[in-house]
Amino acid sequence: MNHWLIKSEPFKYSWQQMLADKKTFWDGVRNYQARNNLKEMKKGDLCFFYHSNEGKEIVGIVKIVKEHYQDPTTEDANWVVVDVAPFQTLKKTVTLEQIKNDSRLANIGLVKQGRLSVMKLTQYEFDIILELSETK
Repeated sequence: MNHWLIKSEPFKYSWQQMLADKKTFWDGVRNYQARNNLKEMKKGDLCFFYHSNEGKEIVGIVKIVKEHYQDPTTEDANWVVVDVAPFQTLKKTVTLEQIKNDSRLANIGLVKQGRLSVMKLTQYEFDIILELSETK
């Protein structure tokens, strides 16, 4: 299983909306590196759900429930989506500031490539964030 982090601005699509919808396709990715990450995602992979711009915090975990397919919001064949479903709300959110201040996360993509909207995490990084969130 691989681990990922996906970002959404809460005013566009929040964790609360994800919980209400129970499942959605992850669209709007228009960066080739982020798109390639979507293509690597496998059913069952887990992704942290990060509120960008407002909040700047990891708030929950989603599970990949359908692997990549053509983005239905565009006719451009370059872009894909995956289907995600809520898996778990974090006990405590983990802020960008906490991540930046934890030396164990010095090389995490969220810090190194802050504008990338879909990024791969190592098992180690995923476990540290779970620890910071006090979530099991």
